[in-house]
Amino acid sequence: MTKFERLAELLPSGVDAALITADVNRRYFTGMKSSAGTVLATREKAYLIIDFRYIEKARKTVTEAEVIMQERLYDQINGLLEKHGCRTLAIENRTMTVAELEALKSKINAEIDCSDALSKAIDRIRIIKTQDEIEKIIKAQRIAEAAFEDVLGFIRPGVTEKEVQLHMDYYMLMHGAEGLSFETIAVSGPNTSLCHGVPTDRQVREGEFFLMDFGATYEGYHSDMTRTVCVGKPSEKMERVYNIVLEAQLKALEAVRAGVTGKELDSVARDVISAAGYGEAFGHSLGHGVGMEIHETPNASQSSPHTLEENMIVTVEPGIYLPDEFGVRIEDFVIVKETGCENMTLAPKNLISL
Repeated sequence: MTKFERLAELLPSGVDAALITADVNRRYFTGMKSSAGTVLATREKAYLIIDFRYIEKARKTVTEAEVIMQERLYDQINGLLEKHGCRTLAIENRTMTVAELEALKSKINAEIDCSDALSKAIDRIRIIKTQDEIEKIIKAQRIAEAAFEDVLGFIRPGVTEKEVQLHMDYYMLMHGAEGLSFETIAVSGPNTSLCHGVPTDRQVREGEFFLMDFGATYEGYHSDMTRTVCVGKPSEKMERVYNIVLEAQLKALEAVRAGVTGKELDSVARDVISAAGYGEAFGHSLGHGVGMEIHETPNASQSSPHTLEENMIVTVEPGIYLPDEFGVRIEDFVIVKETGCENMTLAPKNLISL
């Protein structure tokens, strides 16, 4: 079954066609990266309407939708809707702007379905990863892990957080990454207590933690990992906190399997940290999905509505953050299986002292 056939299967019976304009969803369904283009998916056939800049590439790349040169977009959409007898057109209500919606309403000869029917259907398709998607995510992860291994020989007292960030970014881009999953976090000392700290000109010092949260993209798919290392010898408190986070993560990894809810999984790690007296220092959720976007469904949190299913992907990233002292986060991401999980992260997570 193609992605478009799956989409038609998931849309409510009252919806005759779907309009896909978000860059990430357009790429997901067509397999082609572009900054423009419109996908119209009827129940019988899908179309990619795209302008001159991308038409040659689209004709060579896109196989599951008919490629049409964009001339008068709204007239072309109307013509296709009429051809297939479509009266109701669903839109991506989570990404379409008000201006775009108003233009559609004034120019399209169909009822516009503004509900979340299309967005929910796309989420449902994207949340379960195919083997091809998984292979691309693993490739992205191997690039990121190679950058981590390389940077361990670069981090030392005197280098700055920004220098470490640039070193990692350059390595990933030079070794096969299409891009970065997000802006690399590379922070040291007291800055590690900032969950999403921004690298600064602060110089690394002896006896401090250094935290890195980073990832590469490969053919549109993201990787995501976090490692916390120590420059020199850690204090007893640093080592104790690190081991609490590691225990929480290992127990959560053991708990991952199809049928477990995101809330249950979050609680496994949170209970370990709370029992150690650091519950208030773990203020974010345990994990999130990863795919063509760095944050996707499902999520693992105390408010998660998701139940894990086979071939979903979720991060497992507990942390403890002590303001003005230090923070520790350890993050892997896994493929959910019926009786457990497959951990795509192979990098070591014992406390490394540089």
